[in-house]
Amino acid sequence: MTENPQHAAQGIALTCVFDARRDLVFRAWTTPEHFAYWFGGGLEVPVDRMTMDVRPGGAWSLVMRAPDGRDLPFSGVYQEIAAPERLEFTITDSATPTDLEDEIVRVTLTDLQGRTEMVFRQDGGNLTAEQYKQAEAGWAGFFDRLTELLARA
Repeated sequence: MTENPQHAAQGIALTCVFDARRDLVFRAWTTPEHFAYWFGGGLEVPVDRMTMDVRPGGAWSLVMRAPDGRDLPFSGVYQEIAAPERLEFTITDSATPTDLEDEIVRVTLTDLQGRTEMVFRQDGGNLTAEQYKQAEAGWAGFFDRLTELLARA
């Protein structure tokens, strides 16, 4: 995987190239067992504690288990699904104040003749600059695990 972070004032922009076909990368985003493997980086994401209704308007949720045993729940709603090239969904965690709108994640996958370029954006403006920096580091770690998963495919 090659990675090119771009710092956005109100979000995150990452571009990665994977040595895997586009349909495999898309499935890694939309199949519970695959998503559970890489989302969270090294943290455990029990498949039995996640749901994925992968269609526009469908909900998703999962729980990451922190090293100290705390549960870290995340959830959202799929906004757009265009297999195998694009998906968009909201994302929130339990620490997000209820009066704020959820962040929006947009993933665009481009076929590079057997390899795949992934353009990732998280926007919303609901996080501080420091929180976006932490979230960007988290996503970069997640994508390292995604690279591992795709290498086994």
